[in-house]
Amino acid sequence: MHELRKDPILGKWIAVLKDSKPPEYYMEEGLRRTFRESFGTSCIFCLGREKETPPEIYAYREPGLPSNSPNWETRVIPNLNPLFRIEGDLGRRGVGMYDRMNSVGAHELIIESPRHDIPPEDRGLSSMSGVIATYKSRISELEKDPRFRYLLLHKDYGRRKDMFHHPHSQLVATPVIPRGIKGELEGAKDYFFYKERCVFCDIIDEEMRSGERIVMETSHFLACTPYAPKLPFEFWILPKRHCCAFQDIDETEQEDFALILMTTLKKMRWILRDPAYSYLLHTAPNRIPRKEYWHTLGEDFHWHMEIMPQLAPKSGFEWSLELHVTATSPEDAADYLRGASPL
Repeated sequence: MHELRKDPILGKWIAVLKDSKPPEYYMEEGLRRTFRESFGTSCIFCLGREKETPPEIYAYREPGLPSNSPNWETRVIPNLNPLFRIEGDLGRRGVGMYDRMNSVGAHELIIESPRHDIPPEDRGLSSMSGVIATYKSRISELEKDPRFRYLLLHKDYGRRKDMFHHPHSQLVATPVIPRGIKGELEGAKDYFFYKERCVFCDIIDEEMRSGERIVMETSHFLACTPYAPKLPFEFWILPKRHCCAFQDIDETEQEDFALILMTTLKKMRWILRDPAYSYLLHTAPNRIPRKEYWHTLGEDFHWHMEIMPQLAPKSGFEWSLELHVTATSPEDAADYLRGASPL
């Protein structure tokens, strides 16, 4: 099993793989060779090859059809190289001055489309709605496990290291709250303590008042570029209704979220010529009663999705100081994205 090690200075947890990789692993051909040796040269996620993957955990298909068979819209399987595994216990321990634990959790791969060459946003609203329904179902299920502290849903599209070119995203359940998420939770909590208002609700009000960073608006959601972005053309999607956990959205919001995500992804792909990008769902940590520290989550936190195109590498200055530089203002980025008219 892989292990988690705690940075004693910053307090963040780092995953260290059980099988340490040699230098050639990080070269592009090494990555491709590792993939070929493990999974072959063809795509096992395509329709009709269900028996070649691990048994599905969940599938969005017509009622009454058997599991692990074709005629699905989305499938969820265990990740083929999981960073976190459900089996076992945390085994938290000290090694000299350092802390470590086993990488107990969950790592699921969400296959978003039966078509290898067509992502869900290009298959229409019903397909995108199925993806959102799958996200909601799996997050709701994994939230029940008391060992898991946080559920991170993310998608990496077009990256060099991503050998799974079939449309997919990943859901990871971790036994710790990632430091970046914890900082966001603490910032929202501090803002609420000072102003007795949700900072995200205030952001929505301010962006709708000014209008200069809005990319798109629907009945239930707002897409906008953040006032202080980490990356050029980064944008967020926020629900207008205050809600701390994504899995608490209702059916109407679910379809509306599918619409705004589908449309803004197509706008970004069109205006930036199909860039590599990541999106991450920021939602509340698991709400199983633990410490009083997070008891105000329902008031001070607001779930949202952050979409980040990968357009330029980060410098050492940005890595070291976490002082990000963006060459395109969020106001201009919003104007470009808002005006994009993909076919």
